[in-house]
Amino acid sequence: MAGDIPRAQPSPAPAPRHHPYLLLWRWRRNPLRRRTDRMQAWIALGLLLAVLAAAPAAMFTAGDAAYRHYRDTAAHQERTRDHVPAVLVHDAPRHPEPGSDEARKTRYPVEVRFTAPDGATRTGKADVEPGLRAENTVLVWVDRSGTLTEAPLDAGQIRSRTMGWAILAFLAVTLTGLAAHAATGLLLHRRNLADWDRAWAATSPRWSRSS
Repeated sequence: MAGDIPRAQPSPAPAPRHHPYLLLWRWRRNPLRRRTDRMQAWIALGLLLAVLAAAPAAMFTAGDAAYRHYRDTAAHQERTRDHVPAVLVHDAPRHPEPGSDEARKTRYPVEVRFTAPDGATRTGKADVEPGLRAENTVLVWVDRSGTLTEAPLDAGQIRSRTMGWAILAFLAVTLTGLAAHAATGLLLHRRNLADWDRAWAATSPRWSRSS
C-alpha cells in the first residue's frame, strides 16, 4: 500500500576482521594458506618456546659464572693490595658548592706521597676530597709493586657487574631468536616468490593465447 513504511531491514553482518595475531591466522583453515605459511607459523612457535626456555637458563648460567669470576677477582685484590696512609703534596681544589651533596661525592686527583710495601717513598696521584690541604693524610690503595691502584671490588660492584652479564646473556638469546625468525621469514618469502614465478611461467602462455 502506498505510503506504508517499509519494514526495517536487519543490519548487514559485520565485515570479517583480520585476525589480530598473524601466527594464529597462519593456522586457521584458509584456502589461500600456503604450505610456507604453516611452516613459518610452526617455526615461530618453536623459536618462541626455545627462547622462553633458553633465555632464563643463559641468564642464570652467565650470572653465576660472572659472580664466581668477580668474587675470585675481589678476593685476589684483597690479598694483593694494601691500604696505606699517604700525605698530600699540594692542596686539593675547592668545590664551588662546599657542603653540598655533590661536593661530598666529588673527588679531585692530587699528588700524594706514600711508603710502598718495599719501604721506598713514592709519589703518585690519588682521588681525594675537595679542600684538603697539603700535608693532610689520606688512605690510598697500592699493589705489591707499590703502584697506586683502585680499591678491591666490593659487594655492590660484584652484584651490579653480575647483573649486567646476566642481562646481556638474556638479550643475546632473545636477539638470536628474533634474528632466526627474521632469517627464516626471508627464506620462506623468497621461496614463495620462486613458486609464484614458476606458476606464472606455466600460466602466462595460456593468457597470451586467449588475448
